[in-house]
Amino acid sequence: MPILQIQEATKVYEGKVTKRALNQLSFEVEKGEFIAIMGPSGSGKTTLLNMVSMIDTLTSGEIIFNGMKPQKLNSEELAFFRRRQLGFIFQDFNLLPTLTVEENIILPLTLDEQPIAVMEERLHHLSELLELTSILVKRPNEISGGQAQRTAIARALIHKPMLVLADEPTGNLDSNASREVLELLGKMNQDNNTTILMVTHDPIAASYCDRVIFIKDGEFFNEIYKDDRRQTFFQRILNVLSLLGGHVGDFSSIRLP
Repeated sequence: MPILQIQEATKVYEGKVTKRALNQLSFEVEKGEFIAIMGPSGSGKTTLLNMVSMIDTLTSGEIIFNGMKPQKLNSEELAFFRRRQLGFIFQDFNLLPTLTVEENIILPLTLDEQPIAVMEERLHHLSELLELTSILVKRPNEISGGQAQRTAIARALIHKPMLVLADEPTGNLDSNASREVLELLGKMNQDNNTTILMVTHDPIAASYCDRVIFIKDGEFFNEIYKDDRRQTFFQRILNVLSLLGGHVGDFSSIRLP
């Protein structure tokens, strides 16, 4: 069974002008997939992420996790579900400035009142893997953007969530730090079978994924699967983006590093 099923997801925002942000969008995510969601500004990417993360509710349709429907949970159960089953990685890191790197990473386990031994074991494993051991005692304002995003990745993974949601995770990073973060996400996906759903406008970031789903005006537009060479997958992503419209001319001359 797929780990995530989006079924006829529709979101309408009422106001002076009614806006249909998602329109009968359907797709499935298998366990261990690394998927990018792409589309022009205003296409519904962020709305989709808000629906999957249960920050907002659908107007119609369903979102099903492992056969379960979180929209049927009460607010307390839903908070528990989000904390236990979902991991979040944001463009602006969202680290708590008063906490050290270590405290930020173990925060989900602290909230869950996990035993100290579990915290220490998982912290040790992830900080080694993400090369954070030397900065665990530092605070977010004392580390680089790349280190901050690696910290955020560790925090998103430490409670072993069912699904990691990443919203433009390389949006605030330079190209070297971006590549490092994307390679890490790819490694986590491969080594731990971590399922990742990533919203991005960057075709280079999308080329690290197994599959790219394109949406336009809140509707499914196209999807493509990776092939053996990242360069050709990257080129195919550009081709679909050019069909989608929007600002893709900026990318056409890029070659992969």
